[in-house]
Amino acid sequence: MFLRRVTGFAAVATLAASLGACSALDRIENVGNAPALAPISNPTSNPGYRPVSMPMPAPEQIVYEPNSLWRSGSRAFFRDQRAARIGDIMTVVINISDSAKVNNATKRSRANSESAGLPNLLGLESQLSKVLPEAVDPAALVNATSDGSSAGTGSVDRKETVELTVAAVVTQVLPNGNLVIEGRQEVRVNFEVRELLVAGIVRPEDISSTNTIQHTQIAEARISYGGRGQITDVQQARYGQQLFDVIMPF
Repeated sequence: MFLRRVTGFAAVATLAASLGACSALDRIENVGNAPALAPISNPTSNPGYRPVSMPMPAPEQIVYEPNSLWRSGSRAFFRDQRAARIGDIMTVVINISDSAKVNNATKRSRANSESAGLPNLLGLESQLSKVLPEAVDPAALVNATSDGSSAGTGSVDRKETVELTVAAVVTQVLPNGNLVIEGRQEVRVNFEVRELLVAGIVRPEDISSTNTIQHTQIAEARISYGGRGQITDVQQARYGQQLFDVIMPF
């Protein structure tokens, strides 16, 4: 079992070293150059893209009433320029202001004491010295004690504020009319690239007359804001330290 663990750790270390070497070579090749921006591509052609499947109501048959301009099941009387079809663009307004504070404390102690003896057993206790060491005392064969204690404290004090605006593309129209959107934005300042990703499902009724929607109105929202470049590299631990943190059990 120990040999298997050592072999597994060696394999992980080799893989991490090879990945780290490839990444290091890429960084060496780009020394003095700004990080490259990702090319504009169709979101549905990305390797990780998967069409969204959600519970849908039963389809409704469209019925046209005689001498009526209103179509049953229609969401609006006049057509507007808000996003409604695949390929349309809408603006997503992100205004996140979250805070959380949690304090936990745990303390535990335990003490055990066990003793056992065999002073008399039909005179057979005198024969114990032939089996056990000569210093054995039949009246105190076992005497075990244990004492353990643990104490832990933890606290979380988090505040997050993100205010951004990004344009998203409609990538799918669900059977009930809801829209699946996905947007990506990259901004490069000197040698640092900031990336913003947003995806989710929106209702056409929630889109404002200015073709914008709040992030709180996006169902199954996935919002990511980060970066890559020289500053991000400095803020991260080295590959060896990250591997050490993963494999060390203590």
